[in-house]
Amino acid sequence: MQLIALLLMVSCNSSDHRSYNLEDLPPQVIDDAAVSEIDKTLSGFVEAGDIAGVSALVYEKGEEVYFNAFGYADRENQIPMDRNTIVKIYSMTKPVTGVALMTLWEQERFELDDSIGMYIPELADMKVYTGVDRNGSIMVEPANRPITVRDLTRHTAGFLNNDKVPGLSELLQQANIRSIENTLSQLAEELAKVPLWFHPGQQWEYGLCVDMQALLVERISGQAFDKYLRANVLDPLNMTQTRYYVPEADRDRFAAAYFRSGNGKLDRTPDQEAHRFNYNQWPLKPGGYGLTATIDDYMRFTRMLVNKGTLDGSTILQPETIELMSANQLSDSVKQRSFLAGKGEVGFGIDFAVRLRPPASKDENFGVVGEYFWDGAASTLFWVDPLNELAAVLFVQLRPYDQIGLHKSFRRAVYSSYISINN
Repeated sequence: MQLIALLLMVSCNSSDHRSYNLEDLPPQVIDDAAVSEIDKTLSGFVEAGDIAGVSALVYEKGEEVYFNAFGYADRENQIPMDRNTIVKIYSMTKPVTGVALMTLWEQERFELDDSIGMYIPELADMKVYTGVDRNGSIMVEPANRPITVRDLTRHTAGFLNNDKVPGLSELLQQANIRSIENTLSQLAEELAKVPLWFHPGQQWEYGLCVDMQALLVERISGQAFDKYLRANVLDPLNMTQTRYYVPEADRDRFAAAYFRSGNGKLDRTPDQEAHRFNYNQWPLKPGGYGLTATIDDYMRFTRMLVNKGTLDGSTILQPETIELMSANQLSDSVKQRSFLAGKGEVGFGIDFAVRLRPPASKDENFGVVGEYFWDGAASTLFWVDPLNELAAVLFVQLRPYDQIGLHKSFRRAVYSSYISINN
């Protein structure tokens, strides 16, 4: 399997990669040289002042093969980054929500091609934006088909997440979409007031789809989303440190949030601003963001995926469901894919990006064909490499999202015993 992974990973541009003889291949991805390379890479970002602190954890074939942490979770108070550090995982919440939803799919409580109007009638009869008239008023037409559950899981529902669409963006801003005072049901009511940007299935547009997945979980299960998530995913995986609300007793372990300005200076975002959502119990329990975790907690989730749905005797999903989630769900007809194209040669499964082809050039992040992954707004990252039975999690708290090449460098370091870049 490792040989296949190498061959799939190496780009067709031979000038970018060294050729390997089969007898030269290392027996595993993370060997002593790779450990050294990861250490050097991550510590280098801290020493350069690009990040305050970072931690990384890698499992291969069921064993921990790498952990280290560099720098500070709280630079101003000299609190080191650690295994116990709590971070905001932002959109790495989304795959967790997707897993919760698919537990109900396994119970045959819904089908992926069901109209979401069966469960969320607020969104049953959506209109689609067609432009503005000479008076600046929005023009609409009926959607050519209902939004399906599958649309929610692959971000093709049509919900707008853009501030540059004449008339429609203003309407989105007027709606109370982002209020954390709303419940998920109230969020759906507000969302129903805004026409879709495109017909369901036509484009890939990131945004509110996973919050509506969380509402599906509520409507189908009859339980509040956070309670269902706790009972059916987090507690069975012993993810006790993964939660929306961080109690005061644990806040000394909560990593500070840093913003890197254009000149490279790191500024700390005040804690009350950065952690406002997680310092309070709000009505909204979003599916798309909001969870905090320790690196070991999130690795338990990732290891469950590597193990095709089971970890330490707890089965969350069946192997066939994991395979479905990690298979590309986007047809070639979906040409407009927002920022997904910047992720490389990927499609999108059920709440994961899925690598379809080897990297097209040395500028693209490394990855093995068949891997699936996602990341978070504060530059956190995870991926699952099924071919090598490898899972990697990277924790950092840096905004804007990775503008320093951290993810690319970390991936290159993890696979450094397999490939070598000619700089």
